[in-house]
Amino acid sequence: MTKDLFGKALLDYHSGNYTADIMTSTNISEEDELPLPYLFRDFNDMPKLEQKALKLAKGTILDVGCGSGSHSLYLQSKGFLVKAIDISVGAIEVARKRGVKHAELKAFLDETETFDTILLLMNGTGIFQELSEVGKYLKHLKSLLNPGGQILIDSSDIKYMYEDEDGGIWIDAHANYHGELDYYLSYKGEDETPMKWLYLDFETMNLACETAGLACEKVMDGENFDYLAKLS
Repeated sequence: MTKDLFGKALLDYHSGNYTADIMTSTNISEEDELPLPYLFRDFNDMPKLEQKALKLAKGTILDVGCGSGSHSLYLQSKGFLVKAIDISVGAIEVARKRGVKHAELKAFLDETETFDTILLLMNGTGIFQELSEVGKYLKHLKSLLNPGGQILIDSSDIKYMYEDEDGGIWIDAHANYHGELDYYLSYKGEDETPMKWLYLDFETMNLACETAGLACEKVMDGENFDYLAKLS
């Protein structure tokens, strides 16, 4: 069970009690700050890749892993009907307080309604956790799409994180897929329960979509080995 430190941090920031940022690290990377204001950004401060996804959104929309609700708020302001879900109690509370009309505490695999657009942003493949789970998640995504619907999802090819100084890549051939990471989060000196987090390169995503009977097209490349894909 998680301690919901992410939710606590969002609640602190929203209630004007901003004294520390979230710290994150993985089994292949050092500790890094995740600044809380970044999680409350408006459209103009979002990366181009996220802006593009929001501009492509249409019809009824599901915002998966909505966090503080920044994406949902933008889409609501454009007149869209948006449902925002997250597994963080604190995140849902903050999203509601910020004005997200339909925010629900719910795991993605428990969602049953259907939508015209499903958004999974800020490394949307993270919730798949491991490569072996991707098929199950894609199948569920497909079941939530209305006819003509679309899934907008982003991720990164993190091979670059395994590079040595000479540009060679050191990946253990016997290890799991290189995008499967253990993800650690701490806030104000408290450590969250570690979790699995998946980064999926585009070729692997494309292959998994073919197997799941979904069309997969790359919409654009981001600035740091990341990309936005549209599945339909």
